Formats: sequence, C-alpha cells, structure tokens
Amino acid sequence: MFRTRATALASLAAVGVLLLSACNGEDIAADSGASGFSFLSGTAKQNNADMSAGDLAAEAAPVPAARAKKPVVRKWVQLSAGRAGALDPVVINGAGFTLYRFDKDTADPSVSNCTGDCATTWPPYLVAPGGRVFIDGVDKSAIGFIERDGAFQVTIGGWPVYLFSKDIKAGDTNGQGVGGTWFGVRPDGGKAGQAADGTGDQPATGADPTSPPARSAIFFDGADFADPAQGVAAPGCQNVRFSGSLQMSGFAKIWDGPDCTGKSLTVEGDVPDLAAIGFTTVKSVGFAD
Repeated sequence: MFRTRATALASLAAVGVLLLSACNGEDIAADSGASGFSFLSGTAKQNNADMSAGDLAAEAAPVPAARAKKPVVRKWVQLSAGRAGALDPVVINGAGFTLYRFDKDTADPSVSNCTGDCATTWPPYLVAPGGRVFIDGVDKSAIGFIERDGAFQVTIGGWPVYLFSKDIKAGDTNGQGVGGTWFGVRPDGGKAGQAADGTGDQPATGADPTSPPARSAIFFDGADFADPAQGVAAPGCQNVRFSGSLQMSGFAKIWDGPDCTGKSLTVEGDVPDLAAIGFTTVKSVGFAD
C-alpha cells in the first residue's frame, strides 16, 4: 500500500513539473530518444537564449565556399516564417538568413543528396543532439531531423534544409532558382515563390555560381552585345532598359519586373542572348550589397 501511494505521489509531482514548464512558456515538446531535442515557442531572443551561440554564433553564418572548413553544428536553431527579398513566406533562421531546399533530395523518406563540394556551397543546417529548436510561425509537425556529420540536419515538410554560402547578409536570396533545383523553403516545406498547391510564379532555371558576386553589368538592346547599351552598378536593385544581352563579371540575379519583382533568375558571366534562357524581358537586376 505504501509503495503504491508513493508511486502515485511521484507521478503527480512529475505532472506538476510539466505543467509548470508549460505555464512558464518553456519547452512545448521534446523528442524522445538519443537526440532529445527541445522545441520552444517563440524566437531565441524571446526565450533568453545565448545570443553568442546557435544561429548567431560567428561561425554559423554562411561563408564563401573557399573559407568553409567543416560543417557547423549549432546548439540551437530558430525557424521563423518570414520574408526575404521577394519571397513571402520563406523560412529564415535566427540570424535572418534564408533556408533552402534541393529538388534532388527526397522528402519521403527524408534523404539529402547534397554532399562533397555541394555541401560546401550549400551548408546543411545542423543542430547538435539535445539542441533547442525555437519555433516562430512554423508548425512543429512540419519539422524533422536526419542524422548527418555527427549531428542532425533539420528538415521541413520532410525536405532537408540548407544555407547558401553566397548569401552575404541576412535577407539575401541569392540561392533562389539556382540550377533550377534550389529554392527557399516555405513553412510547409514547399518551394518559396509559388503557391502551396504548386501554382503561381516559380523562378526560372539559373546557373550554380562559382565566382564572386558581380559589382556591375552592361545590358544591351540586342543579342550578341548589340548597342545601344546601359551600364548599372551595385549595390542593391537596379532597374534596366534593355533585354537583349548582358556582359558581367561574377553573378547576379535578373528579374522580369521592376524593382526586383516577378520571375527571377541567377546568372553568371556574359549572356549573349537573354531570350535563349527564357528572359525576353529584363526590367531589373539585383546585386549583392
């Protein structure tokens, strides 16, 4: 009898601790098993996380492939439904960088097919076992993990997610449409830039840039660099008048609407005929700041 009452009291005490945690706005759920992730509602700042760790650690920001040394494993990650460039909604991390998905991966089952040099250019978004996951506008049911590099890569809607090494600052979307296979990830795992049902605008196929961001470009009225021409320069978005061909050193993103709106495409180097890559009209170009 005494043992039964003691067991019951212990169970009630445990329930009380869980209720107290919920009332304090701390862990809203935790996975069982060795990973032991804790899910917390709100941003890292709202939960008084260490602002020098996790997504905000100096080594956690995307870096040019030439400087990448090893995968970054974060103590905490933040998944926020937000806006970056023309992408709305798109999932961004706690430092404001865009998260991407890769069409050559699979979501069911969740499998990453980005390894080697690919994973250097597109660093997998990794969290340490037992790490914390701050949820800000993303449904917990959409979030998952796959084992990778001694840690766990975050998945959204089953799709493994990544950063892009050529996103220089928070809010950049230089990876959108690259290779026709890389897209910002929506909170439900879909491709940013199109509706949840797969309809609507989707960025055109682009190159996978290997050179630094362009700082200037010359747009020509005709194919094969036929005059007249207009020169534009960084930083930011610049509207253009001509759509025949393009001379440029480095990579940038072109748009078929003014002020970097509409359909977009990441291009690299000279383009002798913009129509040949599906852009009969170019109204603006976006340079990395």
